Amino acid sequence: MGLLLRMCKALWRGITALVHSLPLIWKTLLIFVVLSVAELLVFAVFYWDASWIILAWILEKAIILPAALYLALILKKLQQGSVALADGDLSYQVDTKRMFWDFKQHGENLNSIAEGMTHAVDERMKSERFKTELITNVSHDIKTPLTSIINYADLIGKEETGNKKVTEYSAVLLRQSERLKKLIENLVEASKASSGSLEVLLSPCEVGVLLTQTVGEYEQRLQDGNLELITKQPETPVKIMADGRLLWRVFDNLMNNICKYGQSGTRVYLNIEVKDSEAVISFKNTSRYPLDIPAEELMERFVRADSSRSTEGNGLGLAIAQNLTELQKGSLELTVDGDLFKVMLKFKLIR
Repeated sequence: MGLLLRMCKALWRGITALVHSLPLIWKTLLIFVVLSVAELLVFAVFYWDASWIILAWILEKAIILPAALYLALILKKLQQGSVALADGDLSYQVDTKRMFWDFKQHGENLNSIAEGMTHAVDERMKSERFKTELITNVSHDIKTPLTSIINYADLIGKEETGNKKVTEYSAVLLRQSERLKKLIENLVEASKASSGSLEVLLSPCEVGVLLTQTVGEYEQRLQDGNLELITKQPETPVKIMADGRLLWRVFDNLMNNICKYGQSGTRVYLNIEVKDSEAVISFKNTSRYPLDIPAEELMERFVRADSSRSTEGNGLGLAIAQNLTELQKGSLELTVDGDLFKVMLKFKLIR
């Protein structure tokens, strides 16, 4: 008895799964057929001598079936429209010509949502482009006099004078002017990266070679910061589709972040791994400052781990790195665990 019950339950689950996988129109037709057969059996058992009832039953189904299929077709159109919107296809329009009542209103509402979202996206893009152009133009106007300030501060510092204060002041002026120039460049890059207005040229790139070159650029800074570097990568080359120039900028920002905020006397780990069909590049270090900020907040612009702002960072490095990574069809994930700071870059492998 127990075996029979389990078999019946398994059969019912199989039938339920089969019906659930059927398209909407076929579900409607199947339900219609099942109800019609059940109704016909009832008539045959209780009204076997009433042939006119059978005729009425046939006429009834001849009317109900087209109506049910018509409603199923309308629901299918509405379903396709909602699925298209959910997938981000804002150009999709539901055909409401042969719909009526609330079905027609619902179809028009879906079309209005698509049009409204398209308009909102267009306005957002216009706003982003305007902000990018404004920042670029203003930055260009600022950089011209700033370049003169840097040059003259450098010349003043090289002048032989008996006043040591002049040399000291010129050094401070030069250092802060260079910092301001770097901030302007980062601001322009962050604006362009977030608006997608940067030119991206994807090509096969051997990520291990590029990472090794980046490490070489930062070797002295790592030593000066008393940071021990440990790298690990596969023996076989790991190739991805990326823009070498932009990927180097991502590595540069992350390494600069490590050198700026890494705790002296600790290790820095740079790993390249192959997981499934992805290349995973990880940067791990111990922070010099308590990381009491959520990872999501650290990814925002102008947010720094150094809340006291005692260092010369501007809080744009991680945001720029994330935007540049996404422009290259990759992803950047940030994890904070106590004082452990970990960034993982993921790109699709190419063979």
